Amino acid sequence: MAESRRGLGGAERALFMLALVPYLLDRGEVSLDEIAEHFDVSRDLVLRTVELLPVTGIPGDANAYLDNDLFEIDYEALDEGMVVLTRNIVIDETPRFSAREAAALIAGLQYLSALPENADSSSLTALAAKLARGTTDRPGEVGVAPRAPDAALGVIRAAVAAGTRITFDYLNARGVAESRLVDPLRLESNDEDWYLRAWCSTREGVRTFRLDRMGDVRATRAPIEHRLADVTLPDTLFQASPDDLEVVIELPETAMTLLTDYNPHSTTPSSTPGRVMTTVRLAHLHGLKRLVAGLGGLATVLEPADARRAVADWAAAGVAQYAED
Repeated sequence: MAESRRGLGGAERALFMLALVPYLLDRGEVSLDEIAEHFDVSRDLVLRTVELLPVTGIPGDANAYLDNDLFEIDYEALDEGMVVLTRNIVIDETPRFSAREAAALIAGLQYLSALPENADSSSLTALAAKLARGTTDRPGEVGVAPRAPDAALGVIRAAVAAGTRITFDYLNARGVAESRLVDPLRLESNDEDWYLRAWCSTREGVRTFRLDRMGDVRATRAPIEHRLADVTLPDTLFQASPDDLEVVIELPETAMTLLTDYNPHSTTPSSTPGRVMTTVRLAHLHGLKRLVAGLGGLATVLEPADARRAVADWAAAGVAQYAED
């Protein structure tokens, strides 16, 4: 709203100044024209507002609005049409992220940027840059290596968009590959794992498939027979199947909420106080390894024996890698 089109009232001017100060702190040095364009106001209004900053501040300890309690600007830069704050009031006292906190957040943003749906996201890049500037110290360089995208992901995305069927070989709980013909409905991700929600013609019902257990994914020209609006998708990614493995796990009772997606059976008190036993259903032992790892040492696999052995072997292999280093 340019001032020539609609004047700003007192309250609006105050709001503009409140928004202007953090903007200047974030940008460092910015021209009057850039500010006017960013806030959609006239250049003249920006100039008059900036000229008010040196008489704006806080009462200070002496309650007298002394010089050090007021904002200060670079007047030589202002003569050249640039705005630079040389003294900041109050806002510098707000808590800032430590370098370690900012590094952790930036690593998380890099992980999100690596997901296919966030490819080339300028918003995530801009947010990471702001986090780096708004810390008590410069955060260390961090990097998250993205996992190579699954070639099947592109085929499935195209089929979902086109409304056509796909075929693939799927590794079942027994480790046997089965041929499936499905109507792809929706792709979902859980951490780095991708899942396809689809109507399975082989099973005649809605099923969830993990992409890393799908092979030879091929698109067809046949249109899907079941659309997303025609079926009801379960609220959780994991649904029970007659082929599922039943695994008995012992863990603290307070950690039971971490198993919600696995539809655990009722609990039985363990001989260890505060711990319970429950049964979860999993489509494959690979999923059990990830479940146990995600619980951070809280869970113990009790039975069946092959499940205990699979988790033990997987943990031993991980320890061995550290020993080699």
